[in-house]
Amino acid sequence: MKKVIAAVALSMFCAGFAVAADQAVVVLPAKNGNVTFPHKKHKDMKDLACTNCHETDRGGKIADLGKEWAHKTCMGCHKTRGKGPAKCNECHKK
Repeated sequence: MKKVIAAVALSMFCAGFAVAADQAVVVLPAKNGNVTFPHKKHKDMKDLACTNCHETDRGGKIADLGKEWAHKTCMGCHKTRGKGPAKCNECHKK
């Protein structure tokens, strides 16, 4: 019985981290001003796959995060969809 209780407690503890990560706003440092990325807002979009940014459909590492990648991927998506910031000062905040 103690093992079951410990397993349930550990599962709930780990689930708490997953929920916290879903609600996180990621801050990406940049020379022209930091960029804040609302991860939960993007995750909740039904027509946006995790693999648009992440290596797998379960999330995880973003393979090549850099200025060129972000401008091509993020701004490209915003421009294609016609919503979201697409100008320098709309993303970069000093």
